[in-house]
Amino acid sequence: MTTYLTPLNPEQRQAVESIDGPLLVLAGAGTGKTRVLTTRFAHILLSKKAFPNQVLAVTFTNKAAREMRERVAALLGQPAEGLWLGTFHALCARMLRRHAEFAGLSGNFTILDADDQLRLLKQVMDAARIDTKRWTPGSVMALIQRWKDRGLTPARVGIEAADDAGTSLAREVYAAYQARLLALNAADFGDLILHVTEILRTQPDILAQYHRNFRYILVDEYQDTNLVQYLWLRLLAQGHRNICCVGDDDQSIYSWRGAEVENILRFEKDFEGAKIVRLESNYRSTAPILAAASALIAHNAGRLGKTLRVGRKDAGEGEKVAVVGLWDSDEEARMVGERIERFRRDGHPLSEIAVLVRAGFQTRAFEERLIVLGVPYRVVGGLRFYERQEIRDAIAYMRAMSRPADDLAFERIVNVPRRGVGDSGLRAMHDLARAEGLPLSRAAARLVETGGIKGKARGALEELFRGLAAWHGMLERDGHVVTVATMLDESGYTEMWKHDKSPDAPGRLENLRELVRALADFETLDGFLDHVALVMENEDDSNPDRVSLMTLHGAKGLEFDTVFLPGWEEGIFPNQRSLDESGDKGLEEERRLAYVGLTRARRHAIISHAANRRIYANWQSSIPSRFLDELPETEVERTGSGDYRREARIAAATAFSGGTFPLVARKPRVIEAWEQPGRAARADAVRIGARVFHQKFGYGTVKAAEDDRLDIEFDKAGEKRVLDRFVEVTADP
Repeated sequence: MTTYLTPLNPEQRQAVESIDGPLLVLAGAGTGKTRVLTTRFAHILLSKKAFPNQVLAVTFTNKAAREMRERVAALLGQPAEGLWLGTFHALCARMLRRHAEFAGLSGNFTILDADDQLRLLKQVMDAARIDTKRWTPGSVMALIQRWKDRGLTPARVGIEAADDAGTSLAREVYAAYQARLLALNAADFGDLILHVTEILRTQPDILAQYHRNFRYILVDEYQDTNLVQYLWLRLLAQGHRNICCVGDDDQSIYSWRGAEVENILRFEKDFEGAKIVRLESNYRSTAPILAAASALIAHNAGRLGKTLRVGRKDAGEGEKVAVVGLWDSDEEARMVGERIERFRRDGHPLSEIAVLVRAGFQTRAFEERLIVLGVPYRVVGGLRFYERQEIRDAIAYMRAMSRPADDLAFERIVNVPRRGVGDSGLRAMHDLARAEGLPLSRAAARLVETGGIKGKARGALEELFRGLAAWHGMLERDGHVVTVATMLDESGYTEMWKHDKSPDAPGRLENLRELVRALADFETLDGFLDHVALVMENEDDSNPDRVSLMTLHGAKGLEFDTVFLPGWEEGIFPNQRSLDESGDKGLEEERRLAYVGLTRARRHAIISHAANRRIYANWQSSIPSRFLDELPETEVERTGSGDYRREARIAAATAFSGGTFPLVARKPRVIEAWEQPGRAARADAVRIGARVFHQKFGYGTVKAAEDDRLDIEFDKAGEKRVLDRFVEVTADP
């Protein structure tokens, strides 16, 4: 009967067999938490402590729920029927169907998806004559969902809302939105948990019924719970108090979507007499990786504490964590690409290699490099850089400006940001374009001139056409980098995302900045647009053996033999916005994110940082991340340009008293292109004095060389700085 306990180590077995009373299982990365949770579930049933329908098991994803159901069935030797097992939302939807009348609904209520929610909210805001340009439905919805995550109904949002015009307005919209949902017999995802929590709070008979029904409660990923989920669990656990929460406070990295690490930190206070079992035997990583991760996370004050140790007999000593210092971000991408190529030649599966970045915009440089090398890759949990909405929009602006006959590009940007062009206006443009054989943009201009388009849309389109003409004129005079940056600002496109309050808006702005930076690698705008078209054409999803590119947030729960962790610099990682918005709490969450990144690696962890990064067309000096100083020297092998690393440390120590970093990093110095610190030219670089030919500037003589940047005195165009890949060495004309 107890053979299923044999594979467990002593810590895991203690967590499984401590059935009665509140229990917190602190499960470090790679310590077998899923095995513990499913074995505990089966143990309760096999020990006859409860029937299957008397155990409530809560997960965060449907995938985790399916996996737990399958594992429990395997341990029981038969299908597990009648289980209350699922995600928070699925379980609350089941409860709400039973007790819908107490929330003002009927049992056949509709659950709205995200698009329906926004559409309904916009209707409510339009009915209240609210300016949806100033208060966008997306930003108001984000605030409403945050309130729901905190268990706040419109009546309990707070008196402080009256002191802030935006918050007060949102509270009124929230109340009207909820009333409209009830009138439609509908609920959104946030309502599922909020309504059930309110029912349990206000209906003691129903709460008592669930107390009788659920003898045991199991919760996965407890560190990721938000406040309303926490309240729901506490209400249900007041009966038998047999609640077991499994989680890792060191992996709480989702505060931006409502998760509260305090929920797990105060478990002992919430449940008097609670037992804590620590799972510290890691079956994933080598000793140096675990030692480095443990030393790093030990700098956090807000944690319950545990130390990971090697649980695998075959882990051995393992390689030290590599910390590579590089000259600039271009060299960083080359280093990652070269090492991946080396691993590939040695027979390392590409599917066991991951590049984990702090922010989505960082993937572009690695995507470009892997494409050049012909290394297949995939972007996990998101789109490839050039597939993202904001990037497609920006590229459409470039095409519409430089290629006026590009109808697809013009149609994409004509109402982004909103210019009041409706379906009838678009139909009129298409009809005129077809009738007279005109490009769509010319047809639109004709309608504006003749009064075929009136009102607000006419004025907005006139402004757009003036802008397109002006930006086209800037191309030759100011170059494509400055032109595109100006166009995105003056068109109102970047302003649109600056005013958007949705959680992904800052990331979209970072992506747009990275796009402008990418333009500097190309001599002309047409060259860049051709490159993007070729990149998109060459994508191949059929190969399963591909390198994974993803953010650190997206990597949680995954593991790979080899993990690259680029961009460990102040301002990037730890992320400056996180520090500005959340202070000490933000810094500790950034450190937890670094811990998560390190513990994804089984065998090889390669951290990198660069002395210089390009921001727009300029270079920015960087300070190595404070997290690098927190890694133990005995477990780390540092390589790279030691001189600039030492100088950065001296500068940092001078700027900050006691040699420690404050929450706000030193503002990096922006270096203009011509001030870029020099270093010896590469061995294959164009030699000084060589005669070269450039497609735009003609013939010239190389006067100076700094890596791949050349100062050339052109015979007709004068002195210019260009990249060596845009010139050909030639004899005198």
